Amino acid sequence: MTIYCDESGGLNTGAMTFSAVMLTPKSAADIHARFRSVTGLRGELKGSRISIVERAYLLELFDRAGGRAWVAVAERDKLAQNPGGTLPSDLALYGALLNSAVGHWLSETGGVCTDVVIDDGRYDPKILSHVREEIQAGLGQWGRASLADSKRSDGVQIADVIANSLFNITVGSPRAHRIQRIIEPMLASKAIRIAELTEVD
Repeated sequence: MTIYCDESGGLNTGAMTFSAVMLTPKSAADIHARFRSVTGLRGELKGSRISIVERAYLLELFDRAGGRAWVAVAERDKLAQNPGGTLPSDLALYGALLNSAVGHWLSETGGVCTDVVIDDGRYDPKILSHVREEIQAGLGQWGRASLADSKRSDGVQIADVIANSLFNITVGSPRAHRIQRIIEPMLASKAIRIAELTEVD
């Protein structure tokens, strides 16, 4: 199995979410192929660009394929402040959310034969290389952590849609109610699980 990772939002938007999606590469490719053949989508699949109906269809395909996800969620107003009264940096929060989401999977799988693929688009490559190294250290010899251009990774694009879905719900966007209805069955079945983060070490 592979864990595909992507984030949505940031402290300036009120919340950040980070999804770690577990799928085989073949399942991720099959979901994409079916979704694109039905919707006619061209270009990168982004949660911020698709309609409610398209989102519902993609998540239904994800659920049918046996996909599962841990999503780490942090709300700005619930985050503990630093000793100086400031909030964590965007990078510190990103790292904490990544560690939470991926960490939940590693504790369940024991890190055995697990590859972790992280979107490379948010920060400078040098910064992300350090993030990758930290995840690799956790995987040890049993898996491989890598960075990927989301445009070329089916799994990372699916992770984007799931992270964006939870972001919309967390900040109470105009689409939040309908997105909540879409993912409720997956929350109930624990196909999607949420880990709330209120403190960054």
